[in-house]
Amino acid sequence: MPRVESRIEIAAPASLVYALAKEQERFPDFMPDVESIVVLERRRDGMVTRWKTLVEDAPIEWTEDDRFDDAALRIDYALIEGDLDTFEGAWTFEQSDGFTRVVLTVDYDFGVPTLAELIGPTLQKKVRENSEMMLAGLKREAEANASAVDSGEGYEFVAVAVAGPEFTSVEGEAASGEGQ
Repeated sequence: MPRVESRIEIAAPASLVYALAKEQERFPDFMPDVESIVVLERRRDGMVTRWKTLVEDAPIEWTEDDRFDDAALRIDYALIEGDLDTFEGAWTFEQSDGFTRVVLTVDYDFGVPTLAELIGPTLQKKVRENSEMMLAGLKREAEANASAVDSGEGYEFVAVAVAGPEFTSVEGEAASGEGQ
């Protein structure tokens, strides 16, 4: 199964970045390719969300189950239904030397081998670009909020635009049975 892993370093506390990532219904406010996220069900340890994003101006829609592990600062997600056969992965948040390292992993599968052979490389590139866009939006929002907290303005999420981040992306095949 194809896998895309993207990483970014954010100059904000891991607890703030993680809290922001859990507010997924706000993603369209600061992530340009995310058109909408609707929370269908909210639980203490997660939620069910309905997503609509754009890939090359084409809408992609799905419903996913998001599971929050507050102790580990981790969000796992898995497709319930949607345009792909498999779409799952995790967000992890690690505090290190004044910044937070965020890793976004996406495992996906079309479910149609012939189609995957034809457009697989293009889709993998688009999944990577979309992951990096989401991380860049999270970085801008988290760093703006960390600055507001540091300046004594209080804790409030504020959408702003700043220069783009540095990314590390890893693409490849997920090992069979990995993450199950």
